[in-house]
Amino acid sequence: MVPSAYKAGMEQLLRHQIEKIVQLTDDEFHLVLSYFSFRTYKKHQYVVQAGDMAPNDHFVVKGLLKSFYIDDDGKTHILQFAMEDWWISDPQAFHNRTPATLHVDCIEDTDVYYISIDSREQLCAELQKMEYFFLKKTAAGYIALQRRILSLLSQSADERYHQFAQLYPTLLQRLPKALIASYLGVSRETLSRLAAG
Repeated sequence: MVPSAYKAGMEQLLRHQIEKIVQLTDDEFHLVLSYFSFRTYKKHQYVVQAGDMAPNDHFVVKGLLKSFYIDDDGKTHILQFAMEDWWISDPQAFHNRTPATLHVDCIEDTDVYYISIDSREQLCAELQKMEYFFLKKTAAGYIALQRRILSLLSQSADERYHQFAQLYPTLLQRLPKALIASYLGVSRETLSRLAAG
């Protein structure tokens, strides 16, 4: 059972996230909240597993997660990290209602609010400003993904590391070095050299 004071604080984090883009009355926020569910995950617990359906999008109120793909050779490729105030899912599986190709698991104990694709569509039909909110969040996700792809295609390992350090300084402190190296597409040894340089 989640203590009510803690839950109230988590609700305010969700409201703050939405109100960066659209303003809500108290009644509107209670309507929004009614479409979300709250869940706690333990460190190393899967939120999404490849091959399973992934009907939910997750807003992180506490903790840290990663999404990753395992190729045919068994190599892990990290696509995204998500800490507090970020969203994470398998976007293709979520929007297309198809089995996931990505895994999402918890790097730390994690609390999330999640919403299903069906609930999201119902909410957007009932409260149009939420449609605008999700449109802006989806666009921001596409922009971040494009920046990441261009970084991998055109930047040196040194440039990628410094861009990561500049964009996400708190993640440098919270993430194991092996995960940062995987995300940047470099070896652990290369990362140690970049971090020291």
